[in-house]
Amino acid sequence: MIAELKPYAEYKESGSNWLGPVPAQWEVRNLRTLISKRAERDRANLPLLSVAREKGVFVRSLTDADENHNVIPEDLSNYKVARAGNLVINKMKAWQGSMGIAPCDGIVSPAYYVFDFRIANNAFGQKLLRSRPYVAHFGQASDGVRVGQWDLSISGMRQIPVLVPPQEEQAAIVRFLDWANGRLERAIRAKRKVIALLNEQKQAIIHRAVTRGLDPSVPLKPSGIPWLGDIPQHWDFTDLRRYWRVTDCKHLTVPFVDDGIPLASVVEVQPFSLNLNRCKQTKPDWYRRLIEGDRKPKRGDLIYCRNASVGACALVETDIDFAMGQDVCLIRSQSQNHRFLNYLLHSPYMEHQLALILVGSTFKRINISDIKALSVLVPPRPEQDAICEFIDTELFGYNTAISRLEREIELLREYRNRLIADVVTGKLDVREAADRLRELKPESDPELDSVEADETEDHLTEVDA
Repeated sequence: MIAELKPYAEYKESGSNWLGPVPAQWEVRNLRTLISKRAERDRANLPLLSVAREKGVFVRSLTDADENHNVIPEDLSNYKVARAGNLVINKMKAWQGSMGIAPCDGIVSPAYYVFDFRIANNAFGQKLLRSRPYVAHFGQASDGVRVGQWDLSISGMRQIPVLVPPQEEQAAIVRFLDWANGRLERAIRAKRKVIALLNEQKQAIIHRAVTRGLDPSVPLKPSGIPWLGDIPQHWDFTDLRRYWRVTDCKHLTVPFVDDGIPLASVVEVQPFSLNLNRCKQTKPDWYRRLIEGDRKPKRGDLIYCRNASVGACALVETDIDFAMGQDVCLIRSQSQNHRFLNYLLHSPYMEHQLALILVGSTFKRINISDIKALSVLVPPRPEQDAICEFIDTELFGYNTAISRLEREIELLREYRNRLIADVVTGKLDVREAADRLRELKPESDPELDSVEADETEDHLTEVDA
């Protein structure tokens, strides 16, 4: 059905270079004619709302540590009231797409803009303003010293041309895009499910190798841990501190700059190997302070996450200068194979151990003393090297397949974003397709629908990074 879509029969000039011609029956209005600023406050009893590039406007949890990176003040009386259907914009991140329609009455940060949004179909308004072309235009209406510190200009925003199709057509666009999202969502979930299965197989390979070694005939001894079982008799089973030194980061809040020294924080240690491609950077004088006390990372070290994504760990495979940011620590040894330890730290055995340490914790955080006390298996160094070589070889095919599937997901996301943009800006006519959808039974795949929605983070109204 998507492949059958065609342009409208008749177009007119929109008066905007970036929108180009638009369907003849659509209105083109400046945003200022559709919005009115709201200033209602002092309703601390209402749900706390937030706005994000990935989700639009959503009800914020008061207990989920992953959602509460910013401190919530005790006094919420100054927070702005956003009524269901209001347009809420994070003025400092509008250029990223941090805006959306409030799903219910709630309160938002005083730093957000809140507007009454006069459009017939709120779902259409959400899809339109969060589409890629409009996010780019909100970026043009933002200004500041540098990217990342841009502030949305009210005067610039008010001039943004908004496309307003007839009411029935807005509903048809929403109906079609919701259907298309279902199709694409199922395809993405199917690929994510395959990735999850491949990762499970990888974990089984890693777990077997780092807890039993490569020789099936080696004599074993009890580990004393029920979920671990027997381990090779000649392996040491001890605290991590006996073979590796753990050094915490400097707990400093440093300034960020566009061109400076890279910082490795929580995001950078998510993959097995450290990835500094999109990291924050700081000034050289702050870098020198951060590496004091033998804290300068070097090739072969491990950077370990001790907050939020506890247990994530990355191997340093670069010689460039960088410093540890917040919430990570440095693990180093002069005699052991750090790659082996990294595989052990990524194994199901270690996940189980961390789960016991963190049980009952409101916020996921592990202390340096707990990291030093982690129980690790330590084969002789030659055996560590052989195990790493075996795991690297065994995982190559799995990693290749996972990379291919992740690329296919990226292409589906790109296709989805392009489809949204083409439909909401009138490049494609979906009226006939939407009418045909009335006669179709809703599609459902129970097996795929059981996948947790938050695993995908894929919704048609989102703007992907």
